Amino acid sequence: MDTLGPHPHVLFLNWRDTRNPEGGGSEVYIERVAAELVRLGYRSTLFCATHSAGPARETTAAGITVLRGGGRHTVYFRAALTYLLGFLGFGPLSRTRLGRPDLIVDVGNGLPFLSPLYARCPVIALVHHVHREQWPVVLGPWLARFGWWVESWLAPRVYRRCQYVTVSGATRDELATLGIDPARVTVVHNGTPEMALHAPVPRTPQPSLVVLGRLVPHKQVEVALQTVAALSEELPGLRMTIVGQGWWEPQLRELATELGISAQVEFAGFVTDEEKARLLAECWVALTPSLKEGWGLTIVEAGALGTPTVAFRGAGGVEESLVDSETGFLAEDLDDYVAKVRLLLTDDALRTTMAAAARQHAGRFTWAAAGAAFASLVARQTRTAPALVPEASYLLP
Repeated sequence: MDTLGPHPHVLFLNWRDTRNPEGGGSEVYIERVAAELVRLGYRSTLFCATHSAGPARETTAAGITVLRGGGRHTVYFRAALTYLLGFLGFGPLSRTRLGRPDLIVDVGNGLPFLSPLYARCPVIALVHHVHREQWPVVLGPWLARFGWWVESWLAPRVYRRCQYVTVSGATRDELATLGIDPARVTVVHNGTPEMALHAPVPRTPQPSLVVLGRLVPHKQVEVALQTVAALSEELPGLRMTIVGQGWWEPQLRELATELGISAQVEFAGFVTDEEKARLLAECWVALTPSLKEGWGLTIVEAGALGTPTVAFRGAGGVEESLVDSETGFLAEDLDDYVAKVRLLLTDDALRTTMAAAARQHAGRFTWAAAGAAFASLVARQTRTAPALVPEASYLLP
């Protein structure tokens, strides 16, 4: 193996990056972990799909080399070709240009890269959550069956000798239902992003809500719109800001019009990190109505700014990023969701208590700890000396 520097060269395969217009929490996780590895002396390379917001190759401010090739569906083939050409000494991963990877982190967002079929180095399979419920929501019946077959039957066999990483105990339990031994799955939680504000931001004078995430069907932003409609008469000053973009936005705008709440809902689109922090800090309650989340990054982002969240019970990792009845609420169904949002908006003392608990809970998770945990795994897989940092207290066996 051609290792550059004191620690191994790690290649991350992910279909998107944070500059991609469709990028989300999964991409934040990958790039923050990769950046922590660079900080610890490792070489980090990310291969992802091409898009108009990024060049074919660049080096980020954090020192990550980003290679882009292929589209939404062809990125998997291009990743294999890039690796194989690099192994032969050609292309962007060649010995003379970058150095062949010592380990691959293969990120499966439903469809994995199947890198153990061609890689000549150890592979870590990273799974944020199992997509059992999402396939029929996003795709038609036949493609949904194919996607679920790949995820539930093919992938467990291709990665049968690989170490797994996931971001929550809930996903580790779900992977066990696919036949993946929990002993091969390590939980490394997300860190909480730095939600810095230049100056304190007061809460809005009237009740306000924020939804943060990609606008796609399985995020169930419809639930947030229905919640506003249900509470509008009782709370006439209620407003909601929807932060994010995605191909489902026209349908959401149409629903807002049908519900008669267009004047109360703002579709903010993509915002800067500073603007996102301001919106989360000034709102009264954050909403995460997703069908499934591997972790719940937006929940701890809101919590870091003292904003409690309402999400659904059984939605994967949200049951770990949110402590029910302490840092927010987990609802059973739509009626319960509306009731819990109403309670938080109308009970000032409860909301203040949950705000303090949310800040404390979010502070438990850091990217430095996540990077240290990942570095320990990489060292074990490549049989190299680990970085001299304390292992994360929440790194689960």
